Amino acid sequence: MGTDLKLLIILVALLSGCANLGVKPWERGQFAREDMQLEADEMDMAIEDHIYFSKEGASGGRTLAGGGCGCN
Repeated sequence: MGTDLKLLIILVALLSGCANLGVKPWERGQFAREDMQLEADEMDMAIEDHIYFSKEGASGGRTLAGGGCGCN
């Protein structure tokens, strides 16, 4: 086998590993369940919000970048 053919086989093998990225529409229902959430426990979320508020001097901010310094 030539070097070019070996390189092509390796390249195709590496690129095919990324062919199935993402969640299919019929799989989204599984990830939307409450037990599949990153932070499913309400008490843990409330405690983490309180710690974040105490350290940063800002409330909320779970979905936006930036801190309490006003430098967004």
